[in-house]
Amino acid sequence: MLLKTIIVVLFIAVVISLFSGLNFLVKDLGNSKRRLLFALGTRIVLAALLLGTIAYGTYTGQLSSSAPWDRKLHPEAVRESPQPAPPRPAPGREPQ
Repeated sequence: MLLKTIIVVLFIAVVISLFSGLNFLVKDLGNSKRRLLFALGTRIVLAALLLGTIAYGTYTGQLSSSAPWDRKLHPEAVRESPQPAPPRPAPGREPQ
């Protein structure tokens, strides 16, 4: 449960950083370029932490898929693809 809370907090922080960068871009009259780049760098770091946390949770098994198309959850729903027929010999030639 702690991992899911961390993921939600990181996602909210990324969204806040996104809107602060938008604010610096549109309304800021001061040194907006530097503050905008700082907001971008913060957003990149937070997004990398978010992706790393999700990868860690998936790797350790704390996060798993509950999608209806997941093969591990519903093996009976997986259809086997038909095997292709062997190639036919050309007319007038005998198989070797």
